[in-house]
Order: sequence, then structure tokens, then C-alpha cells
Amino acid sequence: MTTPVSQTAALSKLLVPAAIQLHLAGAVRDDVLREMVALVPPLAALPEAREKLFRALVERELLHSTGIGDGIAIPHARNALLGLVDQPTMAFGRHRTGVPYGAIDGAPARLFLLLIAPTVTQHLAMLARISRLLRDRRLCADLLSAPSPEAVLQLVRHAEARMLVS
Repeated sequence: MTTPVSQTAALSKLLVPAAIQLHLAGAVRDDVLREMVALVPPLAALPEAREKLFRALVERELLHSTGIGDGIAIPHARNALLGLVDQPTMAFGRHRTGVPYGAIDGAPARLFLLLIAPTVTQHLAMLARISRLLRDRRLCADLLSAPSPEAVLQLVRHAEARMLVS
């Protein structure tokens, strides 16, 4: 049995530099989703798995946008994607100008945090932790100007540490 992410690893431990893209180029949501899917290390050499994830993300967006407002989107499938990944995985992307994403505030999304989990428990735990982290306005502003993938990881680590003491 797999332990929920909330009991195993900080979100910053689920994100690696190779899964961070600071220059997303897509002009529309689906283009950005494809770019984000390409960042998922376990799926790099598996085109069928990448397509399965992309389709699951698009299906989720059709139910209700994962654009949460304030220029942030948290693309994720409706449920855990059994068999697609063995461990919880994240990818981070940033778009210079933003893309229309259907957020309730109408703001284009500039920050993207993709999450994938092998179990529903992990999926929900990751989603809750990401949502809590992104309430930190200072973190969001800093992510918009982070100069490197390593800087993104450092910002997330610091925000998680602040979250633990609050």
C-alpha cells in the first residue's frame, strides 16, 4: 500500500529541475498542456502514456477549468491515473504573457503546476498542499520572476517551510 504524499514527501521533493519550464511557448491552453505533459520525467520516452495524460487533462478542463485565478492553473486529471506513474509527480511551467484558461477571474494563466498521482489519496493530498502553498502571494510573485529551475525549487522549499511554522 502506498503512503499518502502528505506523509511522505514535501512537494519540493516531487519536483525536479527537468520538470520545470520557465519559457512555455503555447498560445492556447491545449498547447500549454502538451508542453507540461512533455515535462513529466517518467513519461519522457512513452508517447502513448503522454497522450493518455494529455487526454485526461483535457477531459478534466472540459468539466471545469483548473485555472484558479490570479494567473494560476493547476492542471490535473479528475482522478488519480493508475498505472501511469508509480510515484506522485509534478511539473512546473511559466508563460511570459499568459494564456486564456477559463479561470473565474478571467485572468490568463501564467503559472502552471501539473500534478499526477498513482492513487486518489495522493492526488487529493497533493492538490490540497499545492492549493495551500499558492495562497502565498509572495511565493506567486517570486515564481513569476525566478531566474532558473533551481530558484523555483528553492522558492517552493522556503514556502513549504513557512507553511509548516504557520
